[in-house]
Amino acid sequence: MQSKIVKILYEAGDYVSGQQISETAGVSRQAVNKAVKTLRDKGFEISSATNKGYKLEGFPQEICEEAVSCYLRTTLIGKKIKVLDTIGSTNDYLKKLASKGEEAGTVIIAREQTAGKGRLGRSWETKKDDGVAFSVLLRPELPPTEVGGITPLTALAVCRAVNDLCMLDARIKWPNDIIVGNKKLVGILTEMATDFDRVEYLVAGIGINVNNASFPDEIAHKATSILLESGRHIDKNKLLAQILNYIEDELLLNHYTLGGLAVLGYQDLCATIGRQVTFTRGRRRISGMAVTVNNSGELEVMLSNGTVATVNSGEVTVQGIY
Repeated sequence: MQSKIVKILYEAGDYVSGQQISETAGVSRQAVNKAVKTLRDKGFEISSATNKGYKLEGFPQEICEEAVSCYLRTTLIGKKIKVLDTIGSTNDYLKKLASKGEEAGTVIIAREQTAGKGRLGRSWETKKDDGVAFSVLLRPELPPTEVGGITPLTALAVCRAVNDLCMLDARIKWPNDIIVGNKKLVGILTEMATDFDRVEYLVAGIGINVNNASFPDEIAHKATSILLESGRHIDKNKLLAQILNYIEDELLLNHYTLGGLAVLGYQDLCATIGRQVTFTRGRRRISGMAVTVNNSGELEVMLSNGTVATVNSGEVTVQGIY
């Protein structure tokens, strides 16, 4: 109900009478008054005036499910949003819910993440209110062999949303890191559970450095934040909603499959293409020029002997990028 009331006030852009809110939201006037008080306690600036009603003047600075919902235009992703104060890992939390039947589109957000995970077992911690850490539950009706496009499509959506809202020149480091310059801004980890020949569920976890003013010495050379790159604090609720909007656009428009215009969009934003890369095959370290990303989301690398090697997993070192 509170999310409905915020959206009514936001879309009106002016005073709305308590009676009108009551009728639109389908609740009593008393319930409206109680909800407004709760929203004010959460940090919403809502003014009231006799014979005018209520007007939304400002949003809370910190992540709030009602604020995120207000900016959403999705039909699936964000149907259910839960904001946690502190959690070990949003991915682990959502996977437990998914195994018990949680519906697709659920989003779990943490103001602080203490045991987040990145690719290859690396850690990703989010300090209280410095960043945005969240996970999205998907249940694509596809066999496991056909969900390889979801991770790059998610990376494409995140990169586009960050650029549009924050006015940055973010790029994708294959397969799913978002960078600005040669430093990491966003990490993405996709995990899934399968049942024979179908995907039971897929959880996409995303961690964004937003208001970090500095980083520990050991990662300062390879990590950055929106604040450091833009010089300004941005609305985390609007950023998160924009990313969810773009993720749904990319996934549903492309039927969870990378290809066509989507792969061209990914290639345009991929900072790995055109650079020297090194990867491991067996016990050998192999180097070459990254030339493209194919419709399966794999990196194609031109070797010195003229052959093309396809890389679909593992660690890839990119010249000039951390």
